[in-house]
Amino acid sequence: MAGKTVPLTKDGLSKLQQELDHLINVRRAEASQRIHDAKEMVGAQNTPEYEDARNEQAFVEGRILTLETIIQNAVVIEVAHDHLRVSLGSNVTVQNHKGETENYTIVGSAEADPKGHRISNESPVGEALLGKCVGDEVQVNAPAGALRWTIISVD
Repeated sequence: MAGKTVPLTKDGLSKLQQELDHLINVRRAEASQRIHDAKEMVGAQNTPEYEDARNEQAFVEGRILTLETIIQNAVVIEVAHDHLRVSLGSNVTVQNHKGETENYTIVGSAEADPKGHRISNESPVGEALLGKCVGDEVQVNAPAGALRWTIISVD
């Protein structure tokens, strides 16, 4: 059964594939070695070191499964050629009522990074911007309160 499609940029897909390769080829072996060392150190399996190593292994294996699912269901976002309307993959410049500008890139939720101004299309800001055109005013009901912006450019 196919899962929900996951929109990703080419860079986002590449980063996830690199993370998956690192987990499989490096972190998995490190976690396994930690478990082995913890068993050897005290000869018992009910020690804090052993439990910590098992938890790390569980995290690594869980992240591997998550990344494999995301990559399997990935749909690469095509670069938008319409520089007037906001869509997935668009770089958007907005201006508030004080004249301050901010730039955002609209991406899928799997590669969202709000601190890096890469916002999910499913976030309140992303949903408010999608489909809007240069010159449109947008109001976003964010946790910090209502934000009002004018779309200055779409690349």
